[in-house]
Amino acid sequence: MSYRIVLADDHRLMREGLKTLISGESDLEVVGEAEDGRSAVSLALELLPDVVIMDVAMPHLNGIEATRQILKQAPSVRIIALSMHSDRRFVGEMLKVGASGYLLKDGAFDELVRAIRAVLAGQVYLNPRIASIVVEHHVRRPKAENASVWSVLTAREREVLQLLSEGKTSKLIAAQLHISAKTVESHRRQITDKLGLRSVAELTKYAIREGLTSVDG
Repeated sequence: MSYRIVLADDHRLMREGLKTLISGESDLEVVGEAEDGRSAVSLALELLPDVVIMDVAMPHLNGIEATRQILKQAPSVRIIALSMHSDRRFVGEMLKVGASGYLLKDGAFDELVRAIRAVLAGQVYLNPRIASIVVEHHVRRPKAENASVWSVLTAREREVLQLLSEGKTSKLIAAQLHISAKTVESHRRQITDKLGLRSVAELTKYAIREGLTSVDG
C-alpha cells in the first residue's frame, strides 16, 4: 500500500528537497504540489491525499486558513504544519484548526518521514522545541493575552486582509474570492474598524506580525 502526500510550500527548492526525501520511502508517494494556500486547498480536496505537508506562511491564503478549509470538507486528511515560526500563536492556531503535526523548517529533513508515519498512525507529532512551547503555554495558562487576528476577525475578514496586505485591489480580491467588490469593501471597513488601522501600510505590517502573510509572500 502506498500513502499519498501533497506538498504545499511557496519555495520550489523546499518542495524539491522534501519530495526527494519522501521518494526514498517505498510506501510514500508525492501526488501533488502547491505553491500557495488556495492551490493547496483545491489540490487537497481534489486528490484527498493521506497527508498534506503545509507551509504556514504562503501567499493568497496562509497555511492556517488553508488547513481549516481542508479539514472542514475533508476531515480524514492529516496535515503537518511546516514553518520557520515557533511563535506559540502560530503553533496554537494550527493545532486548533486540526493540524496533526508541527515541524520547524530548520529540522524538517531530519524529522519529516518520522512525522508522516506518526500522523498516519493516528498520533500527533510535534518538533521537540514546539512541544516545549505547547507544554509551557498549557502549564502557565496566561490569564489574558493581547487579542490576535485569529480571535478578532472572521475567517473571511482574515482572507481579505491577507490579500490586501499582498497588494491586491478590491476587484482582484473579489474575483479570487468569488464575491462582489462591494462585499470586499464592506469587509475592509469591518477590518479597519475592528483593528483601528486605516492605511494599507498599517494593515500590511499587522498582517505580517500576526502571521497572515510573510515579507516575501
